[in-house]
Amino acid sequence: MILSDFSDGLGRITISRPDKANSLTGAMLAQLTGAFAAMAERTDLRAVVLTGAGRVFSAGADLDEARAGLALSPEWERLSARVASMPCLTIAALNGTVAGGAMGMVLACDIRLCAPGASLFYPVMRLGYLPQPSDARRLSELVGPSRARMILLAGQKVPADEALAWGLVDRLVAPETLLPAAEALTADARVAPAGHVAAIKALMT
Repeated sequence: MILSDFSDGLGRITISRPDKANSLTGAMLAQLTGAFAAMAERTDLRAVVLTGAGRVFSAGADLDEARAGLALSPEWERLSARVASMPCLTIAALNGTVAGGAMGMVLACDIRLCAPGASLFYPVMRLGYLPQPSDARRLSELVGPSRARMILLAGQKVPADEALAWGLVDRLVAPETLLPAAEALTADARVAPAGHVAAIKALMT
């Protein structure tokens, strides 16, 4: 299930399947893309916070659906492209571990906050899949080619403190204050004139 709400210029999107470690089905991927697209249509949108319910952000693709072909779905790339093109500030509030294809939307966000006990990994080598093209590029841009190889080719799980040192996440925040911290970072964007966030983002690409 994907939950979304909006108030005072801020959209909130939550992956809510905690009994399955927020693993993503094809329907959930489409819902995520749709939730971001719907928010992008709003003229009063200034920021979006993306998070997960429970103790894991997302374990990636649902295993049964992955075996049936979900791992090769173009919807992963559509989702990360939609996040990357949002005309607002986007913040991933990582309440726990991020795995596999779920990394794509995280890498596409502008800022990543992370709970200290989380880890981040993308086991495409072990599972025999290719990462989405934009995922590999964004990962290399964030942490450099050598560290991207550590994750994608050597299959390393990166604990939160190391992810912070690498630049894979931007700040570690205790789980109980993660969402308030994310929303606090949106304060300036939420009072900015229409188009101002998008204009600044365009200068950085």
